[in-house]
Amino acid sequence: MTDSQGKPQVVWQNDYVSKRERAAALGQSPRCLWLTGLPGAGKTTVARALERRLHEAGRHVYVLDGDNVRHGLNRDLGFSNADRAENIRRVAEVARLLVDAGLIVIVALISPFRKDRELARSLFASGEFVEVFIDAPVDVCKQRDPKGLYALARQGRIKDFTGVDSPYEKPATSDVRIDTSHHDVDGCIMQIIETIGSA
Repeated sequence: MTDSQGKPQVVWQNDYVSKRERAAALGQSPRCLWLTGLPGAGKTTVARALERRLHEAGRHVYVLDGDNVRHGLNRDLGFSNADRAENIRRVAEVARLLVDAGLIVIVALISPFRKDRELARSLFASGEFVEVFIDAPVDVCKQRDPKGLYALARQGRIKDFTGVDSPYEKPATSDVRIDTSHHDVDGCIMQIIETIGSA
């Protein structure tokens, strides 16, 4: 539905139940834990282990994984810079809705560009967005190469691959930095839990 000038007639509908009430019903502090890093750095591994740890502690938690969202929500997007930005925008909007519902959301997404990560942060209230830099030297990521993608990129069979022919902009200042080449998974998730507190 549009007006005479072609502008959409969309009106924001206010909630009858507040974000604070939903969080109180779940007994937790909702937030978005945004895990960024090179392919092979360990984002998904850390995200899934953290999800399990928080779930076992009685928290209501959900993971938005970069690969999974490209099977549905973002399956129409490629890997150009514009598509990567739109991928992040959509995931951030979904994460914002889940945080509004009272959940702890873990996003595991390469999200290579600082401006896109800052756009994601801007959607959240102060303290709700925690940027977690899952750091590992690119050589270590290439050695791990869990999906064989670095090898394919070096062969020219994948284009615009982050860490090979597309850049990754490290966070200037992240809320948490974890070097997965020096810490095991338990050590990684303990660092995050210590940062977010009891959640």
